[in-house]
Amino acid sequence: MTEENSSAAASEANASVPTFAIKRIFVRDLSFEMPEGLEAFALKAAPKVAQDLNTEINNIDDSHFMVTLKMTVTVKSDEDKVAYLIEVHQSGIFEIAGFPSAHLKHVLTAQCPTILYPYIREAIDSVVVKAGFPPLVLPPLNFDAIVAKATAEAQARAAEAAPTEGNA
Repeated sequence: MTEENSSAAASEANASVPTFAIKRIFVRDLSFEMPEGLEAFALKAAPKVAQDLNTEINNIDDSHFMVTLKMTVTVKSDEDKVAYLIEVHQSGIFEIAGFPSAHLKHVLTAQCPTILYPYIREAIDSVVVKAGFPPLVLPPLNFDAIVAKATAEAQARAAEAAPTEGNA
């Protein structure tokens, strides 16, 4: 009887302990385009590099989430012709349980993308080099700072949109 009670108590204690595990990391989608064809190799000046980064979060079940980091990199010549464009969707399946909702949001929007970002950087660099271009080394990103800035901007917009108390 005592073993059953201690076993039940251990199960309850484990249920309240936050868990985080990486189940799988994979490339979900990859596209490389050279709209100018061979002319793209004739770049003389330093190219202009533009990056677009987004995160998508899908809830698989109560404790499993698929987080996808979507990055598009466009490299243009000094004449604004697109030398190449690469788009990669790097996904990860994460087991996450036992976190308060505010902390869960931070884990999904900052920590999971932090884990995925080195994989997407490597995928982009590898494809660019295999296409015959010089390596494209993307800078490190601080997702904690990105999320904090986005949260602050959203709060500022909400404060501006909220009516003041005397104007109803």
